[in-house]
Amino acid sequence: MRIVPISSLDDEGLADYSRLTDVALRRVAEPAGGLYIAESTKVIGRAIAAGHRPRSVLLQERWLDDVSPFLASYPDVPVYVGDEPTLESLTGYHLHRGALAAMHRPALPAMRELLRDARRVVILEDIVDHTNVGAIFRSVAGLGADAVLVSERCADPLYRRSVRVSMGTVLQIPWTRMPAWHEARATLTEEGFRLAALALDDGAIALDEFAASAPRKLAIALGTEGDGLSRRALEAADDIVMIPMLHGVDSLNVASASAVALWALRAGN
Repeated sequence: MRIVPISSLDDEGLADYSRLTDVALRRVAEPAGGLYIAESTKVIGRAIAAGHRPRSVLLQERWLDDVSPFLASYPDVPVYVGDEPTLESLTGYHLHRGALAAMHRPALPAMRELLRDARRVVILEDIVDHTNVGAIFRSVAGLGADAVLVSERCADPLYRRSVRVSMGTVLQIPWTRMPAWHEARATLTEEGFRLAALALDDGAIALDEFAASAPRKLAIALGTEGDGLSRRALEAADDIVMIPMLHGVDSLNVASASAVALWALRAGN
């Protein structure tokens, strides 16, 4: 490994960790796709295993042995090493998960390419909380869906908190940004998918009833935390599905709802 002891916090190579927010990292001119931050040795390993290329790594010396296997193919990537106070001063927070890596963002696939071999797809429309996005990706991975589509205004799946909450599964599940609903719906139909919107509606079908005859290829749409799915999403849907609730509770948190729906609608069910 190319180990670089931190001698000055002004080192230009440390700017990814000190002077750039998650949003700013996306706009880094080189590479064109921008960067994201992977946090923890486990997540760094999953990112590299998924084919993502590191630009640099930041850690305490005691974590060198943990990251060295992941960097065998990247001998020229700088590994910045400092003590705990130095790293906390640099980043503004305690690195209790061992390490950070600035990773090059991979190019996103076309929607049609992502759907080609999928059977279960989750659509996230305008979900704004990065914790919810990460938790949904973890449910997608754990419960066997194949891919995720996110709307243009949906929170970034590669935001540091999303990646951390997902336990790195956001780096394993194929995902891409989707076009406007009229175009997305046309592509889903052409690829043989039925679109189910998870929403509160007087005419909605109970989830267990819908699951009893779920189609082979299904896209499940989930809406933003406050207002749920948009009118355009509901108009595009073939079916509106709801999770029956008790004791006056009208709905679950969107991440919890995703887990319930994915379990009920899993492709092998």
